[in-house]
Amino acid sequence: MKFTRRKAIIGGIVGGGFLGVGFWFARERDRLGNRTLFNLKPGEAGLNGWVKISRDNSVVVAVPRAEMGQGIQTALAMLVAEEMDARWDQVRVEDPPEDAVYRNVDILVDGLPFSPEEAGTVVDVAHWMAGKLGGVLGVNATGGSTSTRDAWVPMRTAGAVARDLLLRAASRKASIPIADLVAVDGEIRRRDGAKVVTFGELVDSIGDLAVRPPPPLKEPSEFKLIGTSPPRTDVPAKVTGTATFGVDVRLPHLLYAAVRNAPSFGGAANGFKLKQGALPEGVEKVVIVPGGIAAIGKSWWRANKFLDEEVEVQWQDGPEPKLDSATLWKRYEQLLETGEPALTRTFGSESRPDKVQTLTATYRAPYLAHTPMEPMNCTAHVREHEIGRQGVEVWMPNQSSTLMRLVAARTAGVSQSDVTVHTTFLGGGFGRRAEVDLVRQAVTCALAMPDRPIQVLWSREEDIRHDVYRPMALARWRADLDVGGSTPKLTGVAKRQVAQSPTDQFPARVIGLPAQGKPEGNAVENPPYAFASYRLDAIVADGSVPVGFWRSVGHSHTAFFDESFIDELAHALAKDPLALRRELLAGKPRYLKVLDTVAREAGWGTPLPAGSGRGMALRASFGSIVAQVAEVAVTDGKTLQVKRVTCAIDCGPVVNPATVRAQMESGIIYGLSAALYGEITLAGGAVEQGNFPDYDAVRLADAPVMAVHLVDSGSSAIGGIGEPGTPPIAPAVANAIFAATGKRLRSLPLRLS
Repeated sequence: MKFTRRKAIIGGIVGGGFLGVGFWFARERDRLGNRTLFNLKPGEAGLNGWVKISRDNSVVVAVPRAEMGQGIQTALAMLVAEEMDARWDQVRVEDPPEDAVYRNVDILVDGLPFSPEEAGTVVDVAHWMAGKLGGVLGVNATGGSTSTRDAWVPMRTAGAVARDLLLRAASRKASIPIADLVAVDGEIRRRDGAKVVTFGELVDSIGDLAVRPPPPLKEPSEFKLIGTSPPRTDVPAKVTGTATFGVDVRLPHLLYAAVRNAPSFGGAANGFKLKQGALPEGVEKVVIVPGGIAAIGKSWWRANKFLDEEVEVQWQDGPEPKLDSATLWKRYEQLLETGEPALTRTFGSESRPDKVQTLTATYRAPYLAHTPMEPMNCTAHVREHEIGRQGVEVWMPNQSSTLMRLVAARTAGVSQSDVTVHTTFLGGGFGRRAEVDLVRQAVTCALAMPDRPIQVLWSREEDIRHDVYRPMALARWRADLDVGGSTPKLTGVAKRQVAQSPTDQFPARVIGLPAQGKPEGNAVENPPYAFASYRLDAIVADGSVPVGFWRSVGHSHTAFFDESFIDELAHALAKDPLALRRELLAGKPRYLKVLDTVAREAGWGTPLPAGSGRGMALRASFGSIVAQVAEVAVTDGKTLQVKRVTCAIDCGPVVNPATVRAQMESGIIYGLSAALYGEITLAGGAVEQGNFPDYDAVRLADAPVMAVHLVDSGSSAIGGIGEPGTPPIAPAVANAIFAATGKRLRSLPLRLS
């Protein structure tokens, strides 16, 4: 195995460790937290930093991850309730305070540029250092399909410790030996089933009990709640309309801010002039904000109309004000030919047979916007105190309260201890709400009008034209086929790919860390197939277009490249696509079980009407293995219909089956929208698309029939579910189009003409 620039990558991680903790062997913080940490109120008793009980017999669980429709409040509460043996109808969830106990360690480890199957000293050191750095820095973040993976041990441990504490308190209170007691359905009972005390009756009996080492966690055979689908905790508020999303925040004396961002990327407002010379009724102030200009008024509609009609802005251009998509693609094509790889990886031994046929294919994926359904927004309030310090309060849908707090403090020039961040429900996140541009603008507006809360709200046009996009990418696969015998044989494969790196841009954009020129980790994960030889050259492109984390990140385009080429290989080798995949996955039973399940359930190989076809794709991402079969119809040779999608997933232990199925369906629709319609193009340095009429999505009437099958391979490793459903759908549809029409589409979005 050969790696280049790995020393720089490891050096960056180690350097980050030194910067963050001062000493790279620093002890990781305790993940249980103390009993007073979790926002205790009268009538409540803390059992640790993750769980408390109240006199009304409620079990309140701390959920530090953002609920954006993925059901994470329910899943994490289930982990605690399972080990506590609490009844589900007594469980409530609350946001915990900002504390390193609630950090997400897995999200940092998952971003490393290694494939899951890679091993060795370099990989081990990188994982260890990333885990240490994540543990010490204590970043609270939701993303990378890591929430349940990261919480699986600490939140179950918190539940087990809570159960042990309750048993000891009940034993002392009732003078019954602890060995004679069990926790069942939110009560402490004798082993013969007789009730001794409810959890709520122990509120005053906990405080002076000593801390003990955590007891053993339950075996899977003992689970009563994990593996079932109880009612979701977030649904009642959403159904009754009492849920608070960011756009629902209403505070006394609230003002609203509309924004115009600079037309070209990296631009800014140098100044402005009011056409009428004065502010009209209902508009309070005009403020230059990072990246643009804002009008603050008593209604958002009035402020937005004012920006359109009554303000002339002097714009400072960004570094590439004339940039267009055609120029960018030419730049990428040149990099594909001559660019220096930021990472080179080889496996196996490359050899050239005497008689060789070379198969090459070049694939393209465009920039993509996130388009969460809830418009981008943030509310900020700056309070000026007598002693001159400023207290900053922020309400927003966000994927990292830690980052929002850090950036709000820097923008306001105060310490982080002077900033409070309230995370609302998110009307979609997909990586976009980990960005800090909205909090910068909102706090800037609030500084201009202290003691008045200001709600910044972007229009859909601002959102699409000023996103941080899924990178555009270009890749060329090459395969050598030995044609010296009666049938061609595959000898080796190689891939060169070009893309910008969100991993580089995000920390530079958010907290000012220098870019290291390394590729985004998910974009360089290896295909799972046992090729005789494999080479990857990953080239990191520079560029003024901001790129960020988009649902499934690098997997979203590399899965299209890889799984399309596997189908092209099957055709060149005159093999069934399923048969070739099975052959190349020999010795990987988890993959084979997922693949066989999806093929069986989709009716692979059974006849279809003329003009129809099936295509398959498989991708391992975020600890889960997903395979999909798409069935398409192209009845008139030019109109595409995706009729059915069959999905199989092995995500290890399943916490909530209903949530897994819902997330697979969500990922399929999100990925299918991108595969059929998604494309951000540039002209004159600006994005051409502005709203859903020109950046479309799959509508309800056109959604395919979907069936999701959960595969139990016996693995104990927890996999993510929020993102793995997205990567396979584009190649599955492209391969189905080839099966139906004989036309190979190598560029996204998929267009028949």
